[in-house]
Amino acid sequence: MEYVNLGSSGLKVSRICLGTLTFGDPGWRSYILDEDHSRPIIIRAIEQGINFFDTADMYSLGESEKVIGRIFKDVVRREDIVIASKVFFPMSDDPNDRGLSRKHIFRSVHRSLRRLDTDYIDLYQIHRWDDETPIEETLSALNDLISMGKIRYLGASSMYAWQFAKAQYTADLFGWPRFISMQNHYNLIYREEEREMIPFCQAEGVGILPWSPLARGFLAGNRPRKGEGETKRSKDDALAAHLYYRDSDYDVLEQLMEIANQRKVTTIQLALAWLLNKPYVTAPIVGVRNVVQLDQLLEALKIKLDDDELISLEKRYQAHPILGH
Repeated sequence: MEYVNLGSSGLKVSRICLGTLTFGDPGWRSYILDEDHSRPIIIRAIEQGINFFDTADMYSLGESEKVIGRIFKDVVRREDIVIASKVFFPMSDDPNDRGLSRKHIFRSVHRSLRRLDTDYIDLYQIHRWDDETPIEETLSALNDLISMGKIRYLGASSMYAWQFAKAQYTADLFGWPRFISMQNHYNLIYREEEREMIPFCQAEGVGILPWSPLARGFLAGNRPRKGEGETKRSKDDALAAHLYYRDSDYDVLEQLMEIANQRKVTTIQLALAWLLNKPYVTAPIVGVRNVVQLDQLLEALKIKLDDDELISLEKRYQAHPILGH
């Protein structure tokens, strides 16, 4: 496993981050794995050198954090892993139990710490931009939590580049810590981030952690042009239907399948390799449902693409509306 700095910070993370959306409570989504089925995947990830794990308070409404917290306690030293969590989305009907207010951030980080059974979170991320809370309030609260030792670094996710620029320069103005990472929607069939967000992150030394690097399973190539597919994920994932399934997406997929056949690799390995071959990508966040899938994805680390292959994979892309914010 290769380890790289996250942005311009000194924090070292594995080149692949294991996302934990799929670990938690099957009652929340049909494709979620319970603790017994999640455990061997996390153990295998650690065995293979992955030290970077991403979760969020809203995954299974907190159960994801509980599950991975218990597993980590059993199988790995806390100091040997990097835990990332997030705050923003509603956790109850309470109007203050959502967003990025000081009240909600403090409440959420303490609940996440209890669920994860840890004293600190390595990377605490704002899950979305909050139009109803001044960014100064959010940044002040996060700065205080860093001073208290509850969190180590700050990350952000899915917003417009102007919003992220405002957050960074507001932090500079007050002498508060900057965000060191951007977790954005980026994959072979959704590349709108290349227009503004990625160039801004490159210029500012911000690490890029793409979510949905395999387009929520679409790039596995098992979903027909007309229809939702046969996997549990495809049958219970309304967000995927909103984000993908355009005709142009299938055109890109067909090109991906052609080159994957030539390479004798799977489409998901090639799609992940495309991201890993981008010099500005730090660590794609992958989600898996079994150990076999994880081992297959790790093979993508060995795939080096030449310029002709990159051009071929990218040439059929067509612009999308902004999706995922």
